[in-house]
Amino acid sequence: MADDLFKALGDPTRRIILDELVQKSGQTLFEICSRLSMKHGLGISRQGVSQHLAVLEAAGLVESRREGRYKFHDLNTAPLRRITERWPVPDASETKENTP
Repeated sequence: MADDLFKALGDPTRRIILDELVQKSGQTLFEICSRLSMKHGLGISRQGVSQHLAVLEAAGLVESRREGRYKFHDLNTAPLRRITERWPVPDASETKENTP
């Protein structure tokens, strides 16, 4: 699971897609493509965005749901929380106490 997560986060286009889903969750492929083009100047095809979304879904960062003809994409931050739980960062006060 962690390998898929780091692979998904390793690509700048996928991170931009996640940023857009933070701004507005529940977007269709068309909406995501439009935002990437208009806001970020990315000339990526719908198929390319769809492939990026597939990688994000495999990592658990994006969940999709169908409503009629439309497929909506939502951000899922649970995999990110699991990573932070795996490697917890000590509190700043704990670090000062343990410093010689």
